[in-house]
Amino acid sequence: MVKDLKSALAALDAQEPGSLLGLRETRWLDAKAAPYQLADPKAVEELAKDVAAFANGGGGIIVIGIATRLEHDEEVLDHIVGLDPAAVNMDKIRKLIRQWITPAPRGIRVGWSGADGERVVFIEVPEQAAGTLFVVPAPVGKPGSPRTDTVAVPRRDGDSTHWLPRAEIQQLLSAGVRASGMPTAQALTELVRQAVSEARPDGGPRVGQGLADREREMRAAYEQLVDAGLGRPAGEAWAQGPAALQDLHHQLDGEPGWVLCLVPGRPPAAVAEPVWQAIVEAGRRARGGQDPLAAVGLPRPPADSDTPWVIPADARSVDLDGGSWGGGRLSCSGRGVWRWQPLPRFSLDQGRSAEIGTAGQTPALRLRALVNLPWADPDALEVSKPRRTLLEQRLEHSAVAGAVTMLSRRRGAVLPAGRWERGPFGNSARSVGYTCTIAAPDGGPAVKASVMLALPTTMESNVVACADVLIENPQAWAALLGSGWDTQLGFDEVQAVLLAAWETAAELLPDAVGDSAGLSWAGPPTTELRMTCEQPAANGVLPTLDTLVDLTSLGTNDGGTRSKMAVTVTAAPAMEQAERQRLLREALAYVVDQFGYIDAELDLL
Repeated sequence: MVKDLKSALAALDAQEPGSLLGLRETRWLDAKAAPYQLADPKAVEELAKDVAAFANGGGGIIVIGIATRLEHDEEVLDHIVGLDPAAVNMDKIRKLIRQWITPAPRGIRVGWSGADGERVVFIEVPEQAAGTLFVVPAPVGKPGSPRTDTVAVPRRDGDSTHWLPRAEIQQLLSAGVRASGMPTAQALTELVRQAVSEARPDGGPRVGQGLADREREMRAAYEQLVDAGLGRPAGEAWAQGPAALQDLHHQLDGEPGWVLCLVPGRPPAAVAEPVWQAIVEAGRRARGGQDPLAAVGLPRPPADSDTPWVIPADARSVDLDGGSWGGGRLSCSGRGVWRWQPLPRFSLDQGRSAEIGTAGQTPALRLRALVNLPWADPDALEVSKPRRTLLEQRLEHSAVAGAVTMLSRRRGAVLPAGRWERGPFGNSARSVGYTCTIAAPDGGPAVKASVMLALPTTMESNVVACADVLIENPQAWAALLGSGWDTQLGFDEVQAVLLAAWETAAELLPDAVGDSAGLSWAGPPTTELRMTCEQPAANGVLPTLDTLVDLTSLGTNDGGTRSKMAVTVTAAPAMEQAERQRLLREALAYVVDQFGYIDAELDLL
């Protein structure tokens, strides 16, 4: 049950914003139905006022996306409105808080909570150091940078935020003068002297100010990079995990600013503001309300470089790592559109959809490529009738259809893939499923190819595309081939089938739901390549792969053969065929090594 600040934060972190409904706005809780419209100067002033008030009042949370109702003159959290992630710029909120509140509050956390359709944003303001007063520029409601010659003090009073009256500000200043033991004029002079000694001549923050333990390091980095055009700081420095960051102006008016970026163990970097915003935008749709930079990571310098480096505004690509998405590359197209794609890597991790569509099926051998596409906001996608018709036409000449034909042709038989029929997977505006069968003389299936694609469901948040080639009945296939032909697949044939299935699942099937070129990632896309024996013997035991696939080229395996092997490739779905072939060979070399074939070499695959 939510009853205080601690339990409210726990509910938000557990992705359960609905647990806050019924609470009353109070000293530590403020709810807003709509996000701050940060293009409006008044909304920026309101954001600064709200956050500073909680900082002055012992901490609290602002929840955005929950409407309230008036009950006995109190605002009660009534229902979740839900926010579109595209309407909330989390990084800009953080940046404005740092720029407009003096001193910048420590530990501010801005995050998402809730499932799609009922997502809210929360701003957590922790309790601040005792004796610190947080002020904001006096509101003027006009565009421009915050004024440095005015001050206002917001405070939380019950369920409302109010400005500290001018008379009370005067009393606070007078109390400070009295506590100094000096005459008023001398006290003010000393105050100014201290302020000047701790700030830049222009009254702005120092390089590194805000991170006392990193300030000397940041000043040294600034001096190393200043010739690139680094100007005065635009706000206090802040920490992003182990990294230290600070917004800087450009030395020349009108030129885009910089972000000074220090990551332990790497040379310092100066990142031009347009590139930095592209980095943040790449991770802004990360699931679970994750901080964008925590998702995509920070710029990674060229290999084996220990020299301070600059990423200029006209850069066309930047490598990133250190985030939960793993290593990636952010590239800018000729039309100025930035897009993040993962740098290829391999693992044995298996997604929840690894065995999708296999219920009730028991082929002797299944060769599968399953592509997970974690697109952000895929709600606009659907399987339209024209696209379905086009897919049906293209399947006949698809790579996976060609692979089925190839298996028989290499054994001296012309057994082309049959007609593609709908099923056994469901077909709707949100899914497709087709199968083609090479039938045995008795009409039963000998070899099959099947494809399916499904848009997200309540159980699966990714778009999933899959292409299978199934040896349903080796004996029936042998009867079709004629005497003397072995139905055991060579490992080179396995590679050819997996390559065709991967190409089909990654490039042909996604076209059925619309143009995905403009969609951002909410996580790294992956492809699972699988070889599985699924038809138990009479004793109920699954056969091992070497009974259906010739694995002798891989060498010996001290652990014995298995009934399945699988590898996950994290990489962009669309790529040139030569690149896909290279990654497939490397992925297979990785998986056979992980499964005990330690003598297998890449050039043998």
